[in-house]
Amino acid sequence: MPQFRSHHNDKPGGCRRWLPSLSALLAAVTGRRAKQAPITSAVDRIAGRLFERTDIRPLVYFRVAFGAISLWEVYRYFNHGWISRTYIKPKLHFTYSGFSWVRPWPGDGMHVHFLGLGATATLITVGLWYRPAAILFASGFTYVFLLEKARYLNHFYLISLVSWLMVVIPANRAGSLDAWFKPALRSGSAPKWALWLLAGQIAVAYVFGGVAKINWDWLRGEPMRRWVGQCAHLPIIGRYVHEEWMVKLFIYGGLLFDLFIVPLMLWRRTLPLSLPFVFSFHFMNDRLFRIGIFPWFMMASTVLYLPTSWLPWPQSWTRPERLPPVQSLTGGQRAGAVVLAAYALFQILMPLRHHLYPGNVSWTEEGHRFSWHMKLRSKRGTAVFVVTDPASGRVWRIDPGKHLIRSQGQKMATHPDMILQFVRFLERRYAAAGYPNVEVRAEVMVSLNGRNPQPMIDAEVDLTKVRLTLRPSPWIVPLYEPLPEQTGTRKQATLA
Repeated sequence: MPQFRSHHNDKPGGCRRWLPSLSALLAAVTGRRAKQAPITSAVDRIAGRLFERTDIRPLVYFRVAFGAISLWEVYRYFNHGWISRTYIKPKLHFTYSGFSWVRPWPGDGMHVHFLGLGATATLITVGLWYRPAAILFASGFTYVFLLEKARYLNHFYLISLVSWLMVVIPANRAGSLDAWFKPALRSGSAPKWALWLLAGQIAVAYVFGGVAKINWDWLRGEPMRRWVGQCAHLPIIGRYVHEEWMVKLFIYGGLLFDLFIVPLMLWRRTLPLSLPFVFSFHFMNDRLFRIGIFPWFMMASTVLYLPTSWLPWPQSWTRPERLPPVQSLTGGQRAGAVVLAAYALFQILMPLRHHLYPGNVSWTEEGHRFSWHMKLRSKRGTAVFVVTDPASGRVWRIDPGKHLIRSQGQKMATHPDMILQFVRFLERRYAAAGYPNVEVRAEVMVSLNGRNPQPMIDAEVDLTKVRLTLRPSPWIVPLYEPLPEQTGTRKQATLA
């Protein structure tokens, strides 16, 4: 992670203020000072570096950008009418496992909720009541994220993670109204773990986004070939979108960018060369895919990798400090290092869990979410549910479109776990109507990355008897349709 030199430092012992610890609490109760152990082992030396001081400027710049972009996202929800359409209008919400208790606020509650998100995002931006505002924003944004699985986007997941990291990061000690009202709060430095934690979280999204692209469909050009083929209207590149060299440029350029942009930004010699690639890559993504705030958020995050000398900074915002090395660790700092290591391990293992499941993860969806698989597939599906009452012999064919909004129906038809959730909805509905023991089967046809449609769910299985677990799901039909030939794909993209 990047390291920055500074002429600022906090007063001795200030490291403990950044990370509340059990030892500090015990010391407060017993009246004893927390014991500090000298650094002797290699592990202690690594942990000690986490609590060394670094310039606070990147954290302040990132705080302002994070708050402003979050406020922009709230505005977009109001401007596009997404609050009512996504969280108030639907009869059914596809919640995540273990979070079925999460429900939308009644009445105008969701609009009030988003007003609260906008207010807390504003407070984060200006650094006023920063810690309470960060907690409220993280809680409120995560609540919205958990409300609707059909709205899952990788950048929503990323913002949820980053918002919770902002809660523990002291990004308000300079360039904030908190520091202006409380001069004693001002500091020109922060512990290195704060900067490394944010920069590492952004790096995870990049690197695992690149690792996920090392798959047969992507290297064959799907679905990028189809998406690029629909961008003939764009200036400059529009005339070339049907050329194979342009398709390969997007395919291998995207793969190499995700894999290597973080190392290039971390090395001072290649940093100036990497920045044009960062901004052009994300700007192109914004023009091609219209994916909201994500490209702008990733461009703003580059500030975490920049030398502090590149960041303008009024000297009146901080007070002169020294940066002595950490000579000893408290019990709380050791515990904090363990927590940071556990979080880093989780972020590394979570995106790899889909390898525990058989089949193509873009087809089965088992382990797909939270794994940074971004823009790797194009899925289209249709679903019809057959409800049978064994007692009366009555049979109903159910069109999900009569119960779901369009975005929910499109996503549900290609995601097995959401299909099971819709089956549970039908079970409850028919039980309330006097049919407590219905059987439900699904006729689902799905096309992945331009393949011919094939069944995704075993139509003979009564899905009311199926329970979703962490084990592989035998009722998901394996993918057997091959990718179409590239020549035929280009023709289809041209016609589109």
